[in-house]
Amino acid sequence: MNTLVIMAKEPVAGRVKTRLAKGIGTGRATGFFRNALAAKIRRLGKDPRWQTVLAVSPDRSLYSRCWPEGLPLITQGSGDLGKRMQYLFDQLPNTNAVIVGADIPDIKKQHVAEAFALLRIHDAVIGPADDGGYWLIGRRAGIRQRMFDRVRWSSPLALSDTLRNLESLKTGFLESLNDIDDAEDYKRWMKANPG
Repeated sequence: MNTLVIMAKEPVAGRVKTRLAKGIGTGRATGFFRNALAAKIRRLGKDPRWQTVLAVSPDRSLYSRCWPEGLPLITQGSGDLGKRMQYLFDQLPNTNAVIVGADIPDIKKQHVAEAFALLRIHDAVIGPADDGGYWLIGRRAGIRQRMFDRVRWSSPLALSDTLRNLESLKTGFLESLNDIDDAEDYKRWMKANPG
């Protein structure tokens, strides 16, 4: 069984895409987040090759009316990004699991399908980003490795720190994509995707 987990914060102005908001304004940043999440769910949410689950934060937002109908919802738990991702993997021990964020607008079904294909022959899979982080991480069913210890999040070292934790695992890689963290990322993406 394959499970795609989309991590999403409750889309409240001032609480999502705060680095992006510094450059383009809170309203536009929140609107971008809402639209990117909705588009991702439309694109990836219904596919017979995997079950899609929306992992929401904060946990109390589980019952918010902002989430789309038709997708199972789970909470992310507490802590930094690594603790929350490890929590999600720990909740899904018997399935191949792939985690993506809500702010990578270029993810397509073929990327997710390739990630699950790589998990047939690898223990883990990563989709690297040009900024030193990554846009996707997955692990094969039954892998209990602690993947996120001492990772320096929001830094150019996040990927290399994570790979250090995965040294004992056979890891496959997808193509590089970029998330939208700040105004420069947003401008580059808008230029590449006019209209």
